[in-house]
Amino acid sequence: MRRLKPPLRVLIVEDEALLAMDMESMVEDSGHEIVAEAASLHDVEALRDEVRPDLAFVDIQLARGTNGLDVCRHIRARWHETFIIFVTANPAKIPDDFCGAHGVIAKPFSRNGLMSAMHYITQGVCDPPPTSPRPASFLAAPAFAESWATT
Repeated sequence: MRRLKPPLRVLIVEDEALLAMDMESMVEDSGHEIVAEAASLHDVEALRDEVRPDLAFVDIQLARGTNGLDVCRHIRARWHETFIIFVTANPAKIPDDFCGAHGVIAKPFSRNGLMSAMHYITQGVCDPPPTSPRPASFLAAPAFAESWATT
């Protein structure tokens, strides 16, 4: 697993504009950089290769009839080292293997919930394993949690 250094380069894939703006503000307030926003799979496909996000927050139900599972597959193929976190009101739609993603934050979430999850995730990808307790707002994918247990 690749270790990153803050600030993380973050991609937000969310079709609700106000929520995307709120998430952008919270990510930046956490000390990280937004490298792109997208509302659909088509938007993600149109991003330049140089975007290379370290972390992507991906909703499940997206604009233009697309979904986050397909976005996750696309990101894994294009930027295979990107850490992917689903942010969704529909966590039951995430397959048991998380489609290769690293975790989920359930909607609705609070500012504190997202920022606590962001802090925990940052610890986990920059200097694993995380040293703070796992926030209730974040659930790590089983394979990802296992990788922290063996670090």
